[in-house]
Amino acid sequence: MSHTVTELPAIHGMMAEFESADALVDAARSARAEGYHKMDAYTPIPVEELHDILHIHDNRVSLACLIGGLVGACTGFGLLSWTSAFDYAHNVGGRPPISIPMFIPITFECTILFAGLTTAIAMILMNGLPAPYHPVFNVERFTMASRNRFFLCIEATDEHFDREKTKAFLETLGPEEVSEVDH
Repeated sequence: MSHTVTELPAIHGMMAEFESADALVDAARSARAEGYHKMDAYTPIPVEELHDILHIHDNRVSLACLIGGLVGACTGFGLLSWTSAFDYAHNVGGRPPISIPMFIPITFECTILFAGLTTAIAMILMNGLPAPYHPVFNVERFTMASRNRFFLCIEATDEHFDREKTKAFLETLGPEEVSEVDH
């Protein structure tokens, strides 16, 4: 006697569509209370309450900006110091070779340049860009996310995720539709 195990195809997650931002916020709260942690929301307008519910508090970009600014300040000041004191040293009127007040404008400009470039590059990389494709685009009604619909997607990588139980749970939240998100 042999058992045939039919394995379901892998999916990205389960997505529920809601008519309003309030319904989405309530659904996200319920999902968090139910034990789901890996989920994302897609809305046509900013919904501030979702940041706390989804735990979107990532400040790695600001840390990268700080580090880029410090590297820029050190690079600008170091380059000016090396150039005026060692590489191209001139005694002009008995002034010191390293004149801090004279170096402030270039040091400031290098700080801003490095911080800005580091921030832009960090933001692009940490957002996973360029990403012309995401599995949620496989859901037919997802095109409404940029117009007037609100979506909550519970990802399959969540430790609490079970295809049938998660679908049944999402259906209890009063969505317009619940869809599987294929890879």
